[in-house]
Amino acid sequence: MNFNWMKYKIVYAIMSAVFVGVGVLSLAMWGLPLGLEFTGGAEIDYKVSLDKRSDVMSSLEEIAENAIVQSSANDHIIVKLPEVAQEERGQLLEKVVSVDSSAKEVQFQQVGPSIGPELIKKTFFAIAIVAGSIFLWVAVQFRRIPFGVAAIFAMVHDTMVLIGVFSLLGHFYNAQVDFLFVTAVLTTLSFSVHDTIVVFDRIRELSKKHGGSLEELANRAVSETMRRSIINSMTIIVVLLSLVVWGGESIRWFATALLVGAISGTYSSPFIAVPLYITLEKLFRRSE
Repeated sequence: MNFNWMKYKIVYAIMSAVFVGVGVLSLAMWGLPLGLEFTGGAEIDYKVSLDKRSDVMSSLEEIAENAIVQSSANDHIIVKLPEVAQEERGQLLEKVVSVDSSAKEVQFQQVGPSIGPELIKKTFFAIAIVAGSIFLWVAVQFRRIPFGVAAIFAMVHDTMVLIGVFSLLGHFYNAQVDFLFVTAVLTTLSFSVHDTIVVFDRIRELSKKHGGSLEELANRAVSETMRRSIINSMTIIVVLLSLVVWGGESIRWFATALLVGAISGTYSSPFIAVPLYITLEKLFRRSE
């Protein structure tokens, strides 16, 4: 027995519009929290006592509001700042020593932006080429343009959700966008289109074997692929949750980005791409 998934396509659209809308509003208000790879700045390494590490980190977060404070090795703390004057550097060290008298500054380095404007342009250009290639491949492989349009729209949806979530995380939890975040975005794109193609392929197979209305084909395809999709996604989500909760500071936000992308990709394939395909396919058939 197949559940009537497409009966609630308006609900899916409203949910996505809310998530994307909140993200766009956050971007307009607070922007995207770019890390040192984009902006440049300073990175300071402190060696502290293990029993004082959490206290030192708390004190640094209080005195340096714009800093990213991370634990590195067992007895090291890394502080990343947009820029720091010599006087401010001395104040930070004094604060650290006031909490842990045995603490010392191990390394200080000015970091230039490793991801410049030219590289950012090339990255967006590469993403546009990939998206166009995926559109053409899906449209040709399935022999219908609506398949390609729906697949690309789902990818854009997942990317917007991920960027919007990180805008919020950056404002409230000091998350930063770095090179690993770019990697997570690209991974999300591949994850999204993979799940979407699985559902579309099932729609095509059912159309050839059994026929029926678009809604009937979509409902059956989603029902038949839902269990597989959830199981596959849960194996990924459980691993990523473990990394978010128990992973180190250096990979926590990277794992968080992948987690958001995996959840969004799992949702968008059956509930964004498929309803959009149905709508576009009906419009194309009317115009033919």
